[in-house]
Amino acid sequence: MRVVVVFVRPSSAKNCAVRVSKMTDTPIAMWTGEPYVGAVHWIPLALGAAAITVGCNQTSATRGASLTSPPATASTTSAVASPAIQAAVGAPDRSEDDRKVDRGRHPAELLTFFGIGPGMRVAELAAGAGYTSELLARTVGPTGVVYGQNNKFVLERFAEKAWNLRLAKPAMSNVVRVDREFDEPLPPEANDLDAVFLVLFYHDTVWQKTDRDKMNRAVYRALKPGGVFAIVDHSGRPGTSITEVQTLHRIEETVVREEIARAGFRLAGEATFLRNPQDTRDWNASPRDAGERRGTSDRFVLKFVKPLS
Repeated sequence: MRVVVVFVRPSSAKNCAVRVSKMTDTPIAMWTGEPYVGAVHWIPLALGAAAITVGCNQTSATRGASLTSPPATASTTSAVASPAIQAAVGAPDRSEDDRKVDRGRHPAELLTFFGIGPGMRVAELAAGAGYTSELLARTVGPTGVVYGQNNKFVLERFAEKAWNLRLAKPAMSNVVRVDREFDEPLPPEANDLDAVFLVLFYHDTVWQKTDRDKMNRAVYRALKPGGVFAIVDHSGRPGTSITEVQTLHRIEETVVREEIARAGFRLAGEATFLRNPQDTRDWNASPRDAGERRGTSDRFVLKFVKPLS
């Protein structure tokens, strides 16, 4: 059984937002500008969408007024997960531990927002034990490739055993293991990429003393024109900048925006499915320290794009 949603923008409306929510009223994306007149989206009930609402504001002055964290840049995206993404997330051979992590990470929304599909060439920096890399591998399929990068510190301190075990899974046959430092995170053959992911780790590159400008330029070179640099991280409080990257594992969003823009990227959109306005942002969001609060931090999701020219 499926739910049909038809988006029709009134001629007077300039800004529209779509909510596809499960347990909360948090929208997973918004867009402004051109209308989605008569656009039909089929939403499988397996996605668990309990409510769907469409709202349009009248002027740019009120843009995003109903959103928990209004985006500064429009995001034109569908809330519908493709069959490839649904199959990846719902694969019966995924581990129970990964399925538990799903509750706080919303992988279908993540992969959909960043437009991941079969045949793509993608990379994940700071792959860790490979939770996101496996989802990417399943989604891009046998005609695609995933470069999973870790540096020496992450491998020696946290990830080596678990990463090796995951790489042995059949689903990971299209994953290339990359052991490199973050300053130059990808090998020469990792080029013309469709997307590079850095999930919940940009803040860690700060206290690990990475040359982040160099890292961001390297990602820029590895992407094809129009390619996406996908960023997710724990939100720091206004004014904290990079002062809590090691103590609370959080970073102020404006810092990330400014640093990545310096490499030549354009901020093409942001999503709000990981926002949590109730998060006080004064506690340690590291998975080793968060305890029962893991997966509830306020997180920003930013889509940076390498310009076509």
